[in-house]
Order: sequence, then C-alpha cells, then structure tokens
Amino acid sequence: MSHDVIIIGGGHNALATAALLAKAGKQVLVLERRGVVGGAAVTEEFHPGFKLSTLAHTAGPVRASLLRELGITLETVEPEPRVFAPQPDGRSLSLYGDPARSASSIGAFSAKDAQAYPRFHETLGRVAAAIAGLLEATPPDIENTPKLRDAWPMGKVGLKVRGLGRDDAYSLLRWGPMAVADFANEWFESEALRAIIAARGVAGICAGPWSGGTTANLLLHAAASGGNGAGSTVLVKGGVGAVSEALAAAAKRLGVTIRTGAEVVRLTTKDGRVTGVGLAGGEELPATAVASGTDPQRTLLQLLDPALLDPEDLRRIRNYRQKGMASKVNLALHGLPTFKASKNADELKGRIHIGPSLDDIERAFDASKYGDFSKQPYLDVTIPSLTDPSLAPVGRHVMSIYVQWTPYQLKTGTWDTRREELGDAVVRHLETYAPGLGSLVAHRQVLTPLDLERTYGLTGGHPSHGEPSLNQLFTMRPALGWARYRSRIPGLYLCGAGSHPGGGVTGGPGANAAREILKDL
Repeated sequence: MSHDVIIIGGGHNALATAALLAKAGKQVLVLERRGVVGGAAVTEEFHPGFKLSTLAHTAGPVRASLLRELGITLETVEPEPRVFAPQPDGRSLSLYGDPARSASSIGAFSAKDAQAYPRFHETLGRVAAAIAGLLEATPPDIENTPKLRDAWPMGKVGLKVRGLGRDDAYSLLRWGPMAVADFANEWFESEALRAIIAARGVAGICAGPWSGGTTANLLLHAAASGGNGAGSTVLVKGGVGAVSEALAAAAKRLGVTIRTGAEVVRLTTKDGRVTGVGLAGGEELPATAVASGTDPQRTLLQLLDPALLDPEDLRRIRNYRQKGMASKVNLALHGLPTFKASKNADELKGRIHIGPSLDDIERAFDASKYGDFSKQPYLDVTIPSLTDPSLAPVGRHVMSIYVQWTPYQLKTGTWDTRREELGDAVVRHLETYAPGLGSLVAHRQVLTPLDLERTYGLTGGHPSHGEPSLNQLFTMRPALGWARYRSRIPGLYLCGAGSHPGGGVTGGPGANAAREILKDL
C-alpha cells in the first residue's frame, strides 16, 4: 500500500506533522526505530518505581495553536518561583512570573536592579511579542524572488517590529549579535541576576555567555514563551513524554498508522525523486512524499545517497554543526534534598539554577573548548516529583539535571570510560548547595552525548538537532536553500528540530512543515 506521506521518526515534531497531515485527509505512516514514540521528549522508568522525563525536562512550552487544532489538553503546571538560584554564601535569588515579586527578591542583592527589573520585563515582553510571528513563519526563499504568499508573513512581522517604536526597534537590531553577558550587564549590576538572565542565552548551545550572538538565542526563547523576564518553566503531569503520547493519540484518532521497532535505513529514489523508504529488514514502502523528523545529517548524509546532492549543498550539510554539548543526570532519591538557601520545598518546584556568576558559567564553558567537562558545571535542575508525585514512590523523589557543555568528543578517554566521572562531578557540585545529596541517591542514570546518539538517534548527540547559532537559524537552518522544510530533492521534506524554529518541546518545526507539505500536495 502506498501512503501519501511517510514520516521518519516518532519524535514530538514528527507526530505533530503526521497528525496535521492526517487531519487534512492524507494517508500517513509514522516509522519509529525505538519501541516507543517521543524521541527526546519521553518519560521513562529509569529505576523500579521512579520515572521522569529522561532527556528534555520542561516543555517548550508547546505551541498553543497546535494543541487547539488537534484538540489536545495537557495537564501542565508552572510553579512559582519559576527559577530558584541558590548562592554559595547561603542566600538565594528567585524569579517569578510576576515582575513585582521578582523585584522583591532581587532587592536583597541590589536595590538598583530591583528598580530596573520591571522595565527589563516589559521591554523584553514587547520585543518578544514583535518577533513571535517569526516562529510560525516559513523562512523566505532568499535565493529567488519570494512569492507574495511567502512574503506576507514576513511583512506582518516587519510591521510589528516597526510598531515597537524607534528605541525598542533599535535595541532589537543591536541585541541580536550581542554576547548575552553584555546584554545582562547593560541591564543589571548583581552577578546572581546577570547569571540567571545570561543562562537563557546559552541554553542548548555550544557557546558561553561572552560568545557573540548568544542574545539572539535568549530572544528566541523569550518569543516562544511569552517574553516573561523570568522565562518559562512549564512542567507536564506525567513528564514531557505526556506531550508525545497526546500527539500520538491525536494522530491515531485522525487515522495515522504508527509503527514502532521500524528502522528506516535508506530513502528510495527514482529519477532524482524520493519515492519511499527502505527498512532494516529489507522491506520497502512507497509514498508520494517522505518527511524526516530525524536530524539533517542523518537524513541527508546517511539515509539519502549523498551523490544526489549538489556539491555545494553537500558541503553545507557536512559543515552543519550538530556535535552534542549536553548530558543528563537523572537521580532516584530516598527523600527530598535540603538546599542551604531554601526556606521551604515550594521554592524547589521550578527550575533550580546552579551557576552563581557570569564568570562561573563562562569557566564551565571553557573546559569544553579543550575537550573536557567542568568539575563545577553549569546545571539546570528540576525535582518534578514535587509537582507530580506519581513519578516516584510515596516519600521518594526524582531529580532531573541538565548538564551543559559536555563535548561529544573528549580529548582524554571516552564517554564509556568517563561516564560515572561526570555523574560524580555533578553530584559533588550539587552537594555544595544541598549537603548530603549523595547519601539520598538510590540510583543514578548518566546520559552522555554518545548515549543521545546511540539510544535516541541524535547524530552527534545534539538534543536540538544542531546548534541554534546565528549562522544556523531561520533562513540558514539547516542551510541556505534548505530552510523551507522542502529539501532540494523532490519528495523529501524536513520536519524535525533541525528546521526552523529549532529545538525545544514546542511542536513548532513539525507544525510549520505540515503546512508547507500540504501546499505542495
């Protein structure tokens, strides 16, 4: 049987594409290599009775228009404070959705910053609202004269930017290429607050706060999450895997066929056009079109015969940067850890930021430049069992720790031999803020960039399918000429996080890709 569209991979973006195509009346088949769908957005039991979001530990948040269109309701919570930042001296700084509450906490560090924060919150909100339309827009074709229907969304964004007024519009243009450390320094004098703000600019990217262009990453995060000065901390009941499960259920309800344990090993072609896929067992499945939710290099350099690519395109895809820079440490705990700076457990329900100053975060990045990981890494931590007790036995807890700047290629040793060394460094570093944490650990799972590649199919171990750097965003994601979800090869589309607007559990790339595929079909 031939399908209208075959989708490679069962990640949340691929499932979003499948469901939207099926809603439009197309016959869709999803093929997932693993035994479960979800890709990097999965909830798994990693120790008997203990479950959590194995990789991504917060939602993007998921695009609201996508959920409405598919009739999906997710049970989410956004704890307050959204961010809790313990300091080495025993103090803490917390940021809330309400800028006035944030300012009150900031005042203990700097009266000047407490006054500046509400203005920062309002300015960031205005700028984020102006550029938010870019996230749902298909990047324009800058190699050819754009068609009116393609230029119109960009025109609407341009009008919103113009409506910002001269000062905000100028600031937006100036901030994009700026190092996020400079951006934070412009607004604030407190190191603790500067570090929290700057962390949003380096999240998911192989660059430190003093690297150029990192403010653009912060602005994209702000645009996706409503522009709140504190950012977003959206936790999903049942873990992030509940997002993928809901999308899969919606897709099936609309008629999508989902096959797990089906590994695609090649794209079949005829006369320069993709005609279907070949599976590991030898089975070949025909389709009018194929959409790949896997990363760009796996799709275009492994599944597709590279000989079909133009030499210049081949060079661009080979040079696309998607080497991993993050690891995950998941802990099953006998009880709730005690943070020296915490007054009560409610403060620990959101994201716990471990990176007290810009210099501390930059030094954590420095180690990765030389093929190693820091012994005092920058960490983003959640304890999701505080808001969702179903994730752990009664009285027990799970801790999800995102570890930034752990290079895919180590200069000394391998991840197979140094995995537990990383786990030890993370727990030891956390114990300076939460004494006795190590004694509470019932089980520890350490997932390195190599595990992300081997187990979850992320080539290079990059959770976002490639760097969200200035030269790999929008019209250049993943490369010039490939940013409109259509590949250069007829019949082949890209719908994963390697496409605009990039990573995070948002469903944005999948929804955008479905729209463009439907135009062609």
